[in-house]
Amino acid sequence: MPDKSILHMITPLKLMSPFDVNMATDAGYDMIAVYTSVELKDVQGLVQDAIFSRNPKLSARTGVFFGGRDAIVALDMIDTAKKSLVPPFELSIFADPAGSFTTAAAMVACVEKILKEKKNRTLSGMSVAVFGATGVVGFSAAVIAALQGAKVTLVGYDGPDRVVHSSREIKARFGVDTAAADGSSEEKKEAILAKTEIALCCARAGIQVLSLAQIGKSKSLQVVADVNAVPPPGVEGLDLHADGVPVSGTNVLGIGPLAVGNVKYQTEFGLFRKMIEAQKPVCFDFRDAFELARTLAK
Repeated sequence: MPDKSILHMITPLKLMSPFDVNMATDAGYDMIAVYTSVELKDVQGLVQDAIFSRNPKLSARTGVFFGGRDAIVALDMIDTAKKSLVPPFELSIFADPAGSFTTAAAMVACVEKILKEKKNRTLSGMSVAVFGATGVVGFSAAVIAALQGAKVTLVGYDGPDRVVHSSREIKARFGVDTAAADGSSEEKKEAILAKTEIALCCARAGIQVLSLAQIGKSKSLQVVADVNAVPPPGVEGLDLHADGVPVSGTNVLGIGPLAVGNVKYQTEFGLFRKMIEAQKPVCFDFRDAFELARTLAK
């Protein structure tokens, strides 16, 4: 049939994530093509080959997905793809590098839900520390929280230099202010927690970011969330399935990686479904992921 849904999956890495391929397939795409080791300069040619080879009436049935491990590169690829469209020859666009946009969206949405249910508060004005902020999930979570009015601090495990750069990038691209802090020692992390209300732990798998002792010492900390399901957990004492229950022996409400993961899965699947079902071409990034995740976290 000429109206089949086609998805072109593009990554700057050597391999495309099987996770994303499976998600797109289960969401219902009829045909998926994968392109690896793609550079930014290659995007225009790929996009224009995709749009000019189909009737413009099928523009909403053609999609491009950007993967990889770098949020900035993915956003640049979105911008290039949009500039490459020649109406009425168009297509739908979605980026989720390393699953970071949907994971970060799910994490912040889960925190927002718990704040509303248990504290009758919103993210606006709350102090948020993002541990693992040099990674793609941490960067994305920081932007989402800052756009909701939170006072966000990016914490660098290897010192302040890289998170200072990320903070400047966030200001330049999204017009929101964030702070940067040195989290290279246990003492420095404790000092950060002493003035933090929400801690988002976005470190790579198998890295313990916060100990129970550190959490217990903070008088201000209200919520801690983690995305690491690989032992040891990113937050000591936090149950993988926790969804707003106190972390062991503390009054701090915890959100575990499997609670976040459940919303993340539904969010990525849901955005693929929205692409397939759209009557006109759409374009999704982490902001769209957050809007959908908010409805799923309720």
